Amino acid sequence: MYQERRYRRYFKGINLVFFNVRIYETDLEIGAEKDLTDVARACVLKYRKQLEDYIREHPLFLTSLVPLEATENAPLIVQNMCMAAARANVGPMAAVAGAISELVGKELLNHSSNVIVENGGDIFIKSTITRKVGIYAGKSPLSNRIAVEILPEMTPMGICTSSGTVGHSLSFGKADAVVVLSRDTALADAAATAACNIVKSAEDIEKGLALLSHIRGIEGGIVIIGEKMGAWGNVKLTEY
Repeated sequence: MYQERRYRRYFKGINLVFFNVRIYETDLEIGAEKDLTDVARACVLKYRKQLEDYIREHPLFLTSLVPLEATENAPLIVQNMCMAAARANVGPMAAVAGAISELVGKELLNHSSNVIVENGGDIFIKSTITRKVGIYAGKSPLSNRIAVEILPEMTPMGICTSSGTVGHSLSFGKADAVVVLSRDTALADAAATAACNIVKSAEDIEKGLALLSHIRGIEGGIVIIGEKMGAWGNVKLTEY
């Protein structure tokens, strides 16, 4: 079922053209130096087919809530998801949105030096200028008020968000937003899910950040629940 992503109304970017590519559950909002809809659509179809074919042969991949090992001949998207899931100790599908964002984004870099691919709050970004990535945290009073500043030398970067109160993705926690930064977008996605799962109240903010700090490859994280927030790592917050 399609769910309107109202936070996208805030999207803007110097020297970027934004366009949408939606194929079944995959719904990408993309910023590039020109409209690359056709290229992006072909990428999404390619990676979706690889994933669907793999799931057809390995149905547990779709439903497992624990890490799985990829088969020897698994496509790159499956390998990336399995590696991310193993590090974050979650099921491989917890990394699917981030994996697609990064793989599509890297292909678009052949046509544009600046690329942002957003997939349900999971972002791949490569930029030649400093940008602000706003944080949408549902009904939290902090929602759309703060942003993460991303410098050019920090990119390519994955910035992924998991929420126990926003969207339809499976979560066992109550955080309004857990935002994770990593050079590996699939890993950022999986780690955000893992941290969000253990944040049940504001008292768990430090616990969520501690979990992120122990996952190799995670550069920083933010946890928001209600009016409370905590941050760890290479994170520069600014007004949005």
